Amino acid sequence: MAAPPARRRDPIQMEEVAVALLATDLNPGMLNLDFLKFSGIIPGDWELAQPPAVNANLAQLSFNNGVNLLAQPRSVTFLQALTEPQPRELAIAVIARRYLEKLPHANYRGLNIAPRLLLGFPGYEDAARRFITEHLLTVGPWQEIGQAPVRAAVTLNYQLEHCPLSLAINEVRLQQTETESVAALLFAGSFNYVLEAETTTPLASLQQWLANWPADLQTFRNLLSQRFLTRANTAAPPPKNPSRATGSSLFPQL
Repeated sequence: MAAPPARRRDPIQMEEVAVALLATDLNPGMLNLDFLKFSGIIPGDWELAQPPAVNANLAQLSFNNGVNLLAQPRSVTFLQALTEPQPRELAIAVIARRYLEKLPHANYRGLNIAPRLLLGFPGYEDAARRFITEHLLTVGPWQEIGQAPVRAAVTLNYQLEHCPLSLAINEVRLQQTETESVAALLFAGSFNYVLEAETTTPLASLQQWLANWPADLQTFRNLLSQRFLTRANTAAPPPKNPSRATGSSLFPQL
């Protein structure tokens, strides 16, 4: 007896934002929980969700409130999942600003604001692959090689008025349980702010760029909703021939 078809459910949507400070003299040893609390960078009542992960090349602190801090050579990253459609403030923006205030003499080279959107598609096992290979890319003989459908990832680079923006689109797996995962698309943006060598007020520039996070987040959302996911607000498989298809597709309007 043939297995019943997979039950198709509404897409899963997860969104997060990261802020990365870049400096030539940052190292993982500087991400110390006691220092962060005693200096006032993070509130004293924040509790770890798990023991810190620390080695020579990486230090990671994960908190119960969903904020994660990651230090690597030459960078420290503050990451937070978004739980509100229109957040007025981000905890990571606050602690990144305090980090700059408490460590003003680091040799900073720039700052990245990196929003990410993950869309998972339960019951549509091939949806993420087909979105990239049939919707974003032109279908052709280049796909007809090998014993399995070709897979692809796309990286796009935009020059905005105030900074460059890179956007990577990848097929991933979203793990829901120990035994179940679903096909998903990951849209990863990065607004890249670089300090020029002749900059005389680097901290002021970094603080100003950090304050751009609401506008950058909205730019990222508009780019996806208006340029990539425009045909859709109901669950249905991506069309075989996108250029000739009409009606709704799998991808919800943001």
